[in-house]
Amino acid sequence: MIRKALLVAMLAFPAPLLAEPVLDMAKAPADAAKGSEFIPVYGKDNPGSPADEVITRFMGRETVLRNITYPTLTPVFPRKGKANGTAVIVAAGGGFSMLSLQNEGWRTANALAEKGITAFVLKYRLNPTPKDDAAFFEGMRKIFESAGKSGGKQPELANPGSDQDALAALKLIRSRATEWHINPRRVGIIGFSAGAMTALRSVQIAPTVAERPDFFGYIYGPMGKIDVPAEAPPMFAALAMDDPLFGNGDFGIASAWKAANRPVELHVYERGSHGFGLGQPGTTTTGMIGQFISWMDARGLLKPELAK
Repeated sequence: MIRKALLVAMLAFPAPLLAEPVLDMAKAPADAAKGSEFIPVYGKDNPGSPADEVITRFMGRETVLRNITYPTLTPVFPRKGKANGTAVIVAAGGGFSMLSLQNEGWRTANALAEKGITAFVLKYRLNPTPKDDAAFFEGMRKIFESAGKSGGKQPELANPGSDQDALAALKLIRSRATEWHINPRRVGIIGFSAGAMTALRSVQIAPTVAERPDFFGYIYGPMGKIDVPAEAPPMFAALAMDDPLFGNGDFGIASAWKAANRPVELHVYERGSHGFGLGQPGTTTTGMIGQFISWMDARGLLKPELAK
């Protein structure tokens, strides 16, 4: 078993680690299902170009996307007759330098759709990185090294506009709620690492309460204390205690949510490191997505409403 695998690998890149997969990716699709629709989140005003994107093999375990300038939303629908009217945006992580769509994106969306939830994979904008893989990995090493010294707080990372992309995605889904058989007041987001920061920022910067996500999953994001916005939505948070990036501090964000008298549920796993996605084999992190869905169910979000 790899200890603190992600940080160690990013800091040193030893050959044995690169040869050994960190996660079980056997069931992880490398890309969206054939025929998937990639919807520009800003419509005709969408920035950037799909031609800017670079595909990189990361740590020998999956492909990741880099240099995303053209934000899109890809629906993953439940089977016909199974949709319950709830929608969740899926925001993968990657330090705002890459997007781990294989590990945290498509797998998560498919798991949600299996439970009748209409999932939308968000491909948000990223900070530019060198096209050369070696130079890219050196930049990522510095990012992870800095995050590992943050004491569980949010690291100093330039935000390329992912929070604005998340708000635009929320607006787009609600505008097409009737078409997609979604209750516009049951639209949430689940984010992983930088995607968790994106989800949180969409809560913090939304101009009105109605423009925020109605609930959100905050998976291995920074756990430092923050100021909680008034009428903040319910939050489901999860982290592994051996997370080398954000497991070194307290759980101030959850305590702040509780102090603000806002709904919050926190799951802390003994092992799993950072980037466990839907679960590090042999650890209890494999229960995370089921617990998130159960949390949604307990809030009445799986009860069919406005779904046909």
